[in-house]
Amino acid sequence: MNSRTQGQLYVALQFGLLLALAALCAMEMKRSFPGLVPWLYWLVGIALGLWTLTVNRPGNFHIHPEPRQGGQLVQSGPYRWLRHPMYSSVLLLAAGGAFWLASIVGWALFASLAAVLVAKAKLEEERLLRSYPQYAEYQRKTWRLIPWIY
Repeated sequence: MNSRTQGQLYVALQFGLLLALAALCAMEMKRSFPGLVPWLYWLVGIALGLWTLTVNRPGNFHIHPEPRQGGQLVQSGPYRWLRHPMYSSVLLLAAGGAFWLASIVGWALFASLAAVLVAKAKLEEERLLRSYPQYAEYQRKTWRLIPWIY
């Protein structure tokens, strides 16, 4: 499978898993209201996503794991610590859903999403290394998704 097709597959899987998790959360709304833990994850995930968007405008990136032609490497804001803060934001939002569902299915969807985003990030980083000579140094001083952990 070529890397473009692989990237498209990752995007499709990402959105499919998010949709499945959101559907389960929507069904859960009929039975319960989320507690404090899911809300904390959702608020931090939204804040991180909005911060990322203010620093790296949508015209500079897109959902496919490839750099935009004429784009620039952003190393400020949340990018000072994380190479993929939007992926981290998505994972925080999904974790909130998994905490709320508190089920094997919810956590399996979260784990699957995390695996897809890690694979997508690795593919994207291969492409970023080819597009930006300074990316290798940036990789050495930042975390991929979770500060001080990964």
